[in-house]
Amino acid sequence: MSDRSIADLAAATPLTRDRYVDLLRVVALGLVMVGHFLMAGVVRGPNDSLVVFNSLVRLPHLQVLTWLFQVMPIFFVVGGFSHARTWRSVRRRGGGYADFAQLRAQRLLEPTLAFVTFGVVAGVLVELAGPAPSDITFALRLVGQPLWFVGIYLIVMCLAPWMLRLHERFGVWVVVLLVGAVALVDVARLGFDLPVVGYLNFVTVWLAIHQVGFFYADDRLSKPGLAWTAMLGGLTALILLVALTPYPLSMVSLPGERVSNLAPPSFAVLALAAFQVGAVLLLRGVGGRFAARPRVWLAVVAANAVIMTAFLWHLTAIVMANGIVVRAGLPTPLPATPAWWLSRVPLLALVLVILAGFVALFRRYEAPREWRIPEPGLRRAHRDGMAAVAVAVALLGVLGFSVTGFDGVSRLLTHRLVVIPMTPLLNLLLLWFGFWFVSWAARPVRREVGVS
Repeated sequence: MSDRSIADLAAATPLTRDRYVDLLRVVALGLVMVGHFLMAGVVRGPNDSLVVFNSLVRLPHLQVLTWLFQVMPIFFVVGGFSHARTWRSVRRRGGGYADFAQLRAQRLLEPTLAFVTFGVVAGVLVELAGPAPSDITFALRLVGQPLWFVGIYLIVMCLAPWMLRLHERFGVWVVVLLVGAVALVDVARLGFDLPVVGYLNFVTVWLAIHQVGFFYADDRLSKPGLAWTAMLGGLTALILLVALTPYPLSMVSLPGERVSNLAPPSFAVLALAAFQVGAVLLLRGVGGRFAARPRVWLAVVAANAVIMTAFLWHLTAIVMANGIVVRAGLPTPLPATPAWWLSRVPLLALVLVILAGFVALFRRYEAPREWRIPEPGLRRAHRDGMAAVAVAVALLGVLGFSVTGFDGVSRLLTHRLVVIPMTPLLNLLLLWFGFWFVSWAARPVRREVGVS
């Protein structure tokens, strides 16, 4: 998308659009990327190898900052808002699930496919060059980690039409049921030492948070006092959970911790979500006016046009920047020292340069596509069911990459996604097939021309 088309798009934005939601989407993913940069630390080890550490482990008192930087709950609330608006628009135009999947999943899967295809090729080239140093193989595994978010987001996206139907019929009781399910899962996981059960919360936690976005879309979160109640109640619950239960202080997973709040997500994430949702509701008036400023809105539109591309590639840029510093023989101060924090400034500049290069190369895959809902006579039979299967297949490939990364491609190195053996090549095939099958199921069939 050209700068001119972005300017045109910003200028053509209707006055009724909730620009605060678009601002929240950018801020949420932006804060997550900044948090990853601040956590990541690399120093030179033996034989000029890269020794990776997490600054939150070295500075545990800073873990409370994850309550501000771990803002994935806000992104999922925004997702619920967007999915409600999209599904209702599709239904008004006479479309179905296949059209919804085409509109929402394709925008997510296309930049993801570009990222994983590049990663698989890079993995093969590294293996062809001979035995790779341990830091290179570690990097190939690490850069695929952001894909867990894409996978979970695909889950809530593909369930959104059914969850919206439940919302319209049962309202807040759906959220209550999901919150209760999260609590029961955590009791089984932590109280009865059944860790496998915890995987259910990868779905229940994010569905509960995503469901809140439906209330935002219905303008049911503007009642006086609701924002203060959510923020203060969530914050109080979060403090009590951390102080009195096994839930850790950090809202991101850390090496060596016995219990994680994120992998799988815990009940504490729901308290975090309430705190953050209350805060953003309190800032809605100020944030909406800020987003409505012409220059700010232009920046928001431009950022939203590449935000998923930037998110997918940001960890790669962080790894590459740290690798350049070490390989160039530049000083790597001792972790968590004043010199180390000062070194973050030029390192951030290098990360931004590298990330800008990736965004310039791959932004085209995030460009929105025009989609016309086919006329009833041109729709495939069972198209909605086929689209749902296609999204599920693509989802399996995305989640597979989150556990395998891009190491061991030609060696068919296997990692398990819960109980399913996955390899990078299998992941790529599943993702490509799912991506193609969604498009095929949704597109109109050609009219048969009879011969008289």
